[in-house]
Amino acid sequence: MNRAMKWIRTGSVVITALVLTGGCAAFRASTTDVNVEERTHFGSTYDYTDMRFLTEEVASELLGSRFLNDQPQPPIMMIAGVQNRTMDHRDLKAMTDRVRTMVIQSGKAQFVNEARREELLREQGYQAAHATAETQVSVGRQLGAKYMLSGSLIEMEDRSKRQVRVSKQQRNYYKLTIEITDLESGLIAWTTEKEFARQASLPLIGW
Repeated sequence: MNRAMKWIRTGSVVITALVLTGGCAAFRASTTDVNVEERTHFGSTYDYTDMRFLTEEVASELLGSRFLNDQPQPPIMMIAGVQNRTMDHRDLKAMTDRVRTMVIQSGKAQFVNEARREELLREQGYQAAHATAETQVSVGRQLGAKYMLSGSLIEMEDRSKRQVRVSKQQRNYYKLTIEITDLESGLIAWTTEKEFARQASLPLIGW
């Protein structure tokens, strides 16, 4: 009997040690490099992989469009931004920045830096007052954009109805519209739409 109790106590100590060790390991911080080109999602909502997918689709279609390829020379454009019509705050400037980068790198269009106009004017004013004549930039020589790139991202959400179940279904639909407008005529010179939907199963109890 004593031997049996001894084995039980020993087993309890071992099990406790394993639990404590495993518990501590569960709370240790860890990091892992992730391949940003893989479309892996943890839910049904918009994430960085969707941003990469949408911008690549838009840039690819724009670069292959008649609108851009029929231009006698690379047109000058400006970014007006993408309107966020989703239910959450999203950095949509990252989207237009990426499209602009891919288009500039193709050599098929040029972009004015509308986001840095105040800094440009401030630097021009500083040079006019303090820089030598041979190194000053000329004032009033900036190029004007002929086209404006803008758009919107919308979201629609659908959830499963209340009923007895261990999880609920959530489905999110997104549509990105991008348009390029002729600043002189006000006409839309080019536009495209990209959409996707994703469904996720969410546990009713979790953390």
